[in-house]
Amino acid sequence: MPGVFNLSVDEAVKEAQEVRSLGVLSVILFGLPDKKDDVATGAWAEDGIVQQAARAMKGEVPDLVLMGDVCLCEYMSHGHCGIVRKTAAPQSLGAAAIAVRVTNVAPEEKKKAIDKAAAAITARLAQPQFEIDNDASLDLLARTAVSLTRAGIDIIAPSDMMDGRVAAIRRALDEASFANTPILSYAAKFASGFYGPFREAADSAPQFGDRRSYQMDGANVREAMREIELDIEEGADMIMVKPAMPYLDVIAAARERFDLPLAAYQVSGEYAMIEAAARNGWIERDRVMMESLLSIRRAGASIILTYHAKDAARLLA
Repeated sequence: MPGVFNLSVDEAVKEAQEVRSLGVLSVILFGLPDKKDDVATGAWAEDGIVQQAARAMKGEVPDLVLMGDVCLCEYMSHGHCGIVRKTAAPQSLGAAAIAVRVTNVAPEEKKKAIDKAAAAITARLAQPQFEIDNDASLDLLARTAVSLTRAGIDIIAPSDMMDGRVAAIRRALDEASFANTPILSYAAKFASGFYGPFREAADSAPQFGDRRSYQMDGANVREAMREIELDIEEGADMIMVKPAMPYLDVIAAARERFDLPLAAYQVSGEYAMIEAAARNGWIERDRVMMESLLSIRRAGASIILTYHAKDAARLLA
């Protein structure tokens, strides 16, 4: 991701000053803790890295709107977005399959192939299986939201995709006297391959399994509408579709159906493809960058989260 960096707190303050001077009104913060554990302590600790950055940025650029991403994957030792527990059910953190082709071979070779496949399946089943403990994860997410708000975050943006997390966060914020803090819910976050560059930069890829058991199926737009509706019922003030350009139809469907402010996240893979193609001389970088943002806006997004924000702001000035 050329031009995108992990920043220390003091450098993040300088970045905040620069983006505000360019006319960018808001940023979203993600944290990289010094240590990870199984309860995501760095996410909700009062001295967590995002909490430190929020206080420092608010002190220097008070009119910059700070969004706080509420998820646990960057802070968990296993890289999943919630608490994980062992289970007897196989493949609970993402489907897996072993494909075996044994046709057009001699009978003895066919038997060897079948034996090899059977051994692989047996070995897989002997490994510990895991699943997300959805309800236990809600408490950590709520604690994170309150901690971030106390530190100066203006908008809470849960991206974990746990069921019921918007209601849990809304309740916790209200009980902590933050009734006016809005929630921007990653309501339709798809299990996508476009997150790869971010996961590498944030060291947040799952150590086992994947996130398909709690993120959304890219083939199912009706499920996306149901998830958005549920988050609105739980108290979301704004909704988001992620990724953006591969899901323009979902953005358009959400805009047609719901009246809340609608955000779309142009994710790391989308950014990286444009940058890579431009560096190879295959496209006109600025033109394609602006065209991609325009397509997201045209589909119906009223808020765009993008790594191209500074460059786009310069071109629009």
